[in-house]
Amino acid sequence: MQLSRALGAPERDLAILGEGNTSAKVNEELFLVKASGQQLGTIGPKGFCRVRFAPILACFEGPPLSDAALKQVLLESKAEKDQEVLPSVETFFHAYFLTLPGVQFVGHTHPTAINSILCSRRAHELLAGRLFPDEIVVCGVAPCFVEYVDPGIPLAQRIKQRVEEFFEQWGEWPKTVWMQNHGFIALGRSAREVENITLMAVKAARILLGTCAAGGPNFLTEEAVRRIHTRPDEHYRQRQLGQRGEDRPCK
Repeated sequence: MQLSRALGAPERDLAILGEGNTSAKVNEELFLVKASGQQLGTIGPKGFCRVRFAPILACFEGPPLSDAALKQVLLESKAEKDQEVLPSVETFFHAYFLTLPGVQFVGHTHPTAINSILCSRRAHELLAGRLFPDEIVVCGVAPCFVEYVDPGIPLAQRIKQRVEEFFEQWGEWPKTVWMQNHGFIALGRSAREVENITLMAVKAARILLGTCAAGGPNFLTEEAVRRIHTRPDEHYRQRQLGQRGEDRPCK
């Protein structure tokens, strides 16, 4: 709940009204996810649903579902059937992310600065590199970009595809997912890490927008990015920030 309220704080401009959602892994069978229509900034304990992984993950391999069938799956996935609220339609990608190694918390927001990029014609191009060292330290070696797909199971399936392609390229899972014409996702082993990633990504987005007005972004070279990403002193900083801080290089 603390993470949700932090991401929904009005002064941060990360999400308003019912935008965005959060989730946390409870155990191998259950996770918590924000209920549909709840506001991150004011959410209370009753604004979350305990959801079973199994029926949600089964939809990734099953046939396409109608809107009515999708709602039924969400209803049946709830651990507490008497709870009136319905899990968010984005529960599907939350379930997938929470099966990845080291991911215990997920934060999905719609920051104005980030969506200014994601809603532009140059979104993919503008997310092709890293701009400064702290962006690498906090947000990882590269962003994972996902083209626009209808929210629900189709989006979750496309996210899974792009995330697994990212792993094939970099040898590790992404910390950030940028969804075209939609919003931003931060993945972390702690609520603190998800919040840190979100805030640093917003700063990077603001800087990127500034570079567009000053001749265009000057991305760091891939060699420089890999060097920052594998430096022992940066791993120490990551541990101090509650980040993963793994001591193995990317591919």
